[in-house]
Amino acid sequence: MPRLLTKALPPLVFSAVLAGCATSDGDAGRPPIRADEARALITRLIPSSVADRGGWAAEVYSAFVVQDIAPTPENVCAVLAVTEQESTFRADPPVPGLAAIAWKEIDRQADRAGVPKFAVRTALGVTSPDGRTFGDRIDAVKTERELSEIFEDFIDMVPLGKRFLASRNPVRTGGPMQVAVSFAEGHAGAHRYPYPVKGSIRHEVFTRRGGMYFGIAHLLGYEALYSSPIYRFADFNAGRYASRNAAFQNALTIASGIPLVLDGDLLPPGATSESPSGNTELAALTLSKRFDISAAAMHRDLERGTEPAFERTRLYERVFARAEQMQGRPAPRAVIPTITLKSPKITRTLTTEWFAKRVDERYQRCLIRARPQDG
Repeated sequence: MPRLLTKALPPLVFSAVLAGCATSDGDAGRPPIRADEARALITRLIPSSVADRGGWAAEVYSAFVVQDIAPTPENVCAVLAVTEQESTFRADPPVPGLAAIAWKEIDRQADRAGVPKFAVRTALGVTSPDGRTFGDRIDAVKTERELSEIFEDFIDMVPLGKRFLASRNPVRTGGPMQVAVSFAEGHAGAHRYPYPVKGSIRHEVFTRRGGMYFGIAHLLGYEALYSSPIYRFADFNAGRYASRNAAFQNALTIASGIPLVLDGDLLPPGATSESPSGNTELAALTLSKRFDISAAAMHRDLERGTEPAFERTRLYERVFARAEQMQGRPAPRAVIPTITLKSPKITRTLTTEWFAKRVDERYQRCLIRARPQDG
């Protein structure tokens, strides 16, 4: 996993990286924010309508401290903006119509596994650990945490559950920042989780403490020298470095003449240098001779699309150089990915751009509130 940028840069510099602002010589000596000041700032910036603002502030501040991320107004506002957008500060937010969504997902998983629906319905009639049938629990479900626990019990107890779910819990995100469980599990495997684990990392995601810790890690815990925080918000939705990679795809479109979807996804799952696939790699290969880069080397460079070092690869540098030469002006180094969001919970057309702009609006309003108060 990429190192935390704040471990290498002082707090003010990190704020500039996030917000896209240059620091002046006069700002360079600004002292670090004291713990009491930081907690007071976080509490003040949390919307007044939120219950237990002090408790939320304590969890947010703790997550900053244990990850060595500076609790600057910019960083705090970024976290609060995402949290407000994703859950309006509820650790386990209710999802409207979740029972119907759950039944639809069960049917989809059964169809994928070739399991008859009547067999699934029969299996869900088994009594679960809390005394109700699994079906009754699904009918009454309100939150993703509850649904995740139902699936966990079903997979553990019912052989058919293992067959058609293949031990994969369909609930993939959760908590106040709606972080992916897979990200949390991977992060905990690479970095020591600083709190006692109650049950599993999956369970921690659905708590206020764990959800904020992993959400802050996902949002701020990687090096990305963006000119504006809106690209980091887009990354939160689309995946780390998606905005940078979408800009690379834009430059590659110019350099190769092949139109690409700017989704930030450089390689499809399972792609290899022996069997290149995906439109981005195929477009890059048309420039192999011009750039004097072998197909294998191009593939290796594209594999670094999840790392900060991708920007230092020959492929990245030469694609941008050619694109800028062809159009006679600099090419953007960050572009909001063109992605239509798909999830059983989404009932209308939403995009990554919509998400990033909504969060950025909240972020800008938060920064206004963060200005020093008179008196």
